[in-house]
Amino acid sequence: MAFDYFLYKGVKFSPGSYSEELLNSVENEFQVLDDDVYIVTYPKSGTNWLIEILSLIKKDADPNWVNSVVIWLRSPWIETKEGQQQIKDVSRPRVLTSHLPFHIFPKSFFTSKAKIIYVMRNPKDIFVSLFFFAKIICHYKDPESFEQYLEDFLQGNILYNSWFDHVKGWMQMKDNSNFFIVTYEELHQDLRGSVVRICKFLGKELNDEELDSVVKHSSFKVMKENKMSNFTLIPDDVLDKSKGTFMRKGVSGDWKNHFTVAQSEHFDKVYQEKMKDLNMKFFWQET
Repeated sequence: MAFDYFLYKGVKFSPGSYSEELLNSVENEFQVLDDDVYIVTYPKSGTNWLIEILSLIKKDADPNWVNSVVIWLRSPWIETKEGQQQIKDVSRPRVLTSHLPFHIFPKSFFTSKAKIIYVMRNPKDIFVSLFFFAKIICHYKDPESFEQYLEDFLQGNILYNSWFDHVKGWMQMKDNSNFFIVTYEELHQDLRGSVVRICKFLGKELNDEELDSVVKHSSFKVMKENKMSNFTLIPDDVLDKSKGTFMRKGVSGDWKNHFTVAQSEHFDKVYQEKMKDLNMKFFWQET
């Protein structure tokens, strides 16, 4: 799409679903409830996978809700115009979603008992997913080329700015009891174990049969076939389905099919420089 991003407190947003007035309201006036659960991610980190998992957990693993209510109504976005309208109809405990960086997240969260599940993913895979996603979604500018978009990504010259800054901002919460980190790669390697850990964080008990149901109905294969979860129902003026699908591959390590050796080395060099002060090793770096 052809448009100019606007800035809110240094963060890039696209016109349409976002506005400076709304973002200011969300940051300063939005009321977080103590039993809220927030899925917070940098784009293309596994957001909708977590929505599906938490939707199933919320309904005690009964798949009827995920099969009958579209995914963006089950866990609306707190920072979009559409999401703010949809939140009014969400039953408690609310499961809500956001890509907002730490410094502009609703202030009321930080004095509440609400919980955040922060989903992370190998940034090389995020970049590849974003490159294809930006070609079909209205909120992103069309990538000029893989090479140029890689530089835009590394410099944070895209919607929601830099992955590095997003992660470093939210890692300030990593030792808080109401903040839980899970990676896309962990979900891939051990979905059931990840669901068990998420349930423990939420204080939710599911029996073995219910856990099996959550795992089954939140698998990529089942989600891709579920029209309530695969984004085939999203309007064509938002997602150009003639150019690709929202749920593309759902794999880890796809970056290896797209990066040259030089691009990978350049990415690694930028990563080391940007993340040198964080002193954290992530799941995808250990496997």
